[in-house]
Amino acid sequence: MCGFIGLLSGPRAAFDAADAMLVLQHRGQDAAGITTFDGDAFHTHRGGGLVQQVFSPGMLESLEGSLAIGHTRYPTVGGGTDADAQPLYTNHPYGIAMAHNGNVTNFGDLKKELSEKDERRLGTNCDVEAILNVFASALHRKRNGSWVDAVYKAMAEVFKRVRGSYSGVALVGGKGLVAFRDPYGIKPAILGRRRVGRRWHWCVCSESAALNVLGYDIVGDLDPGEVVVIDPSGKLDRKIVAGRGKKQHRPCIFEFVYFARPDSVIDDISVYKARIRLGEALAHRVMARHIKPDVVVPVPDSARPAALECARMLDVRYREGLLKNRYVGRTFIMPDQGNRERNVRAKLTTLPMELEGKKVLLVDDSVVRGTTTKATIAMVREAGATEVYVGVASPKIKNPCPYGIDMQTRNEFVARNNRSEKVIAERIGADAIVYLSINDLVKSVKGPTDRVGGFCHACMDGNYPTGDITPEVLRGLESERNRATRAAKKSLPARG
Repeated sequence: MCGFIGLLSGPRAAFDAADAMLVLQHRGQDAAGITTFDGDAFHTHRGGGLVQQVFSPGMLESLEGSLAIGHTRYPTVGGGTDADAQPLYTNHPYGIAMAHNGNVTNFGDLKKELSEKDERRLGTNCDVEAILNVFASALHRKRNGSWVDAVYKAMAEVFKRVRGSYSGVALVGGKGLVAFRDPYGIKPAILGRRRVGRRWHWCVCSESAALNVLGYDIVGDLDPGEVVVIDPSGKLDRKIVAGRGKKQHRPCIFEFVYFARPDSVIDDISVYKARIRLGEALAHRVMARHIKPDVVVPVPDSARPAALECARMLDVRYREGLLKNRYVGRTFIMPDQGNRERNVRAKLTTLPMELEGKKVLLVDDSVVRGTTTKATIAMVREAGATEVYVGVASPKIKNPCPYGIDMQTRNEFVARNNRSEKVIAERIGADAIVYLSINDLVKSVKGPTDRVGGFCHACMDGNYPTGDITPEVLRGLESERNRATRAAKKSLPARG
């Protein structure tokens, strides 16, 4: 999971891109990068770390041009190098830089195919380079005639050859921006605009919250298989070039559970309102289990809306019994298990006055590995809670995600092997744990919208919407992840 942005803005587009990337920082903490085009030359800066660590005001001043693309990176295989930071670039044809969000499931095959058939050799292990080179190769072959038609034909080939889930944006030298969303619409992409004088400024990005901070009006989400072409004058064309539209639309439901900001709207669904509805559904599940807490406490931050509504429905006090250190990143998207374990207590502290002597219902958005949950429960007990229950505003996560979320091996999941709620509660040290059903989840997230026909919740039920995720593919992902985990552990400093 990453964040991307593409802008046709004023001469200081890099500053707008950086502002937007700060809003998208929650989607990736590993690296950041910006590429601009000034009408003659490309300018790029990227590196490991957070946006504010990678970019100084002086560095942004040097990134000249009114066209810019930016990226915040989240690696899904346990690390990576600065060479894998995005945007990535190829100089033929035209010069093209690209940034994306997602995961290419046939990356290995594409890498070989690009070398043997397209005579293009990849230089990194970053899957956007495969998308970039498939697009560049196709664009070179189809560039005769209309520029816009050439882009549509090239992207149709990308959608045919590149498997997995991905959305992103390319900056093409002298031509403008090309934004895209995969034929299943698994990863989000939204378009906005603002009028400056007689000219339209355009922005396409991962979440609407970035549009809001820049003062852009929302035009709407890209449809599955849609391509948007914006030329340097501000003229926009858009077309669906692959897929079956709404019948095939399967946005990732985990965006609404955890990843997206609560102030974002994805596919006409308010993330905040979806989480409120999840809290209502969770309260009904808690009542059905005859669990009667004294206080409801959220695991900050993304569980807060669900916890608030759950407490209201249960007619129980809502209290902030856990305080979050905002200078520690999201433990879920840290690149290895060792980092997650070391950062739980640095991330959270307890407020004993709200916990001591009480039966506590901890509400969390999800429980994947159980590492953070187990440590949190121990802290709450140390603070004096007499009983600790866990309410989870999502179902059990049991299956690997091949689409760009860092949960790729079954052995990582605390709910693996169809473990019962009783067994899971024992493993994490809770008196009981309550999950939602998949039907609860889908009904709560979908709400009143008719834009989305269904969701991808393969991590919960094992039904992969792209239809090409075989046991062999999953074994390959697990093997790759295990190798990366072993390498990450070897690189950890000794602890005394």
